[in-house]
Amino acid sequence: MKLLIRHQTVYRYAQLAGRVAMRLKLMPVDTPQQKVREWRVSINDEPVTGFHLNGNGEKEGVWICHGQIDHVTVVAEGLAETTETHGVLGWPSGQVDPRYFLRDTPLTRASDGIRDLALSVAQQGAPLDQLHALSAAIREAVSYRSGVTAADTAAAEAFALGAGVCQDHAQIFIAGARALGMPARYVSGYLLAEEDHALHETHGWAEALVPDLGWVGFDPSNQVCVTESYLRVASGLDADAAAPIRGSVTLTGDMWIDADVRIAQAEEGLEARQLQQQQQQSARSSILKR
Repeated sequence: MKLLIRHQTVYRYAQLAGRVAMRLKLMPVDTPQQKVREWRVSINDEPVTGFHLNGNGEKEGVWICHGQIDHVTVVAEGLAETTETHGVLGWPSGQVDPRYFLRDTPLTRASDGIRDLALSVAQQGAPLDQLHALSAAIREAVSYRSGVTAADTAAAEAFALGAGVCQDHAQIFIAGARALGMPARYVSGYLLAEEDHALHETHGWAEALVPDLGWVGFDPSNQVCVTESYLRVASGLDADAAAPIRGSVTLTGDMWIDADVRIAQAEEGLEARQLQQQQQQSARSSILKR
């Protein structure tokens, strides 16, 4: 499947901001599941270069503005071709020992409830069967409901609440998998929604290390292993570590953030034209919002 993606994030400052610094995890890399055909990242219409491979074998970069500025527009866009592997990523290149992903963080620390849920599926047989059962149990225990959690909501909080979004489901899954002794990590990326082939936000899911298979992607929110409709971008111990954009700014007034994601399936032979149209439509949308 060929996916066209345009991800724009606009930061606007009520007063001029100084020394804006951003860590960018917006550049996908080739894996057994995906091949990146064309991709670029720009800030305020200027290309961002100097992306480097981190310990996970993924690309990240840094952008810094030392002067004063009233807005920052970050755009990641391109074309990627995905392949159905039933969620199996295997053993991609990287320098991090997989045991590192057994480490808890404040966002993924297992509560007694999460630990009990994980132990309840421990008798399901092979590790892969246990993980499938864990994913199903999480989706049954935690309903999908937007607006009840935030970016800093921990897995234990969302589990106690019994509701959350993809980030919460993924972090609960990670906490449960680690409680079973299996390395697990958070993944940020994009998902082409089946119902309308348009999704206007990034997506998050989890990967767990399965003996003999390597890393396998699980999306508890949609009760599937990762399919060709997913594009993987970055991973980390939790959602914060895998976030597409993290930064700091010297600011005295308010700040507003406006994010917009456009995802479409490319038609054979029309990729360049479709990408150009998508860029133009997003640019017009940005102008209207100002």
